[in-house]
Amino acid sequence: MNYNYPLSHHWTTEEIINVVDFFRVVEKAYEGTIERAEFMSAYNAFKKVVPSMAEEKTIFKEFEEVSGFNSYRVVKKAKEGNDGDLISIN
Repeated sequence: MNYNYPLSHHWTTEEIINVVDFFRVVEKAYEGTIERAEFMSAYNAFKKVVPSMAEEKTIFKEFEEVSGFNSYRVVKKAKEGNDGDLISIN
């Protein structure tokens, strides 16, 4: 990983950890598989930090520009899945 996560200096340390954890599970979905429950847990924690859809879209775009990973695709696939599913973007 040779990029920086899109973070806000307004967030607390705990909020930054939640956002970074979310982007790590997005990476995991692209690099292999992740359990849907684990992904949704990280996404729900992310949404507590970034509740606005507009801000989410902006952060997802910034992350995709630096990493090449489309967070929206993973979120969509996870939301369409069921408990026990493995999420993978290949």
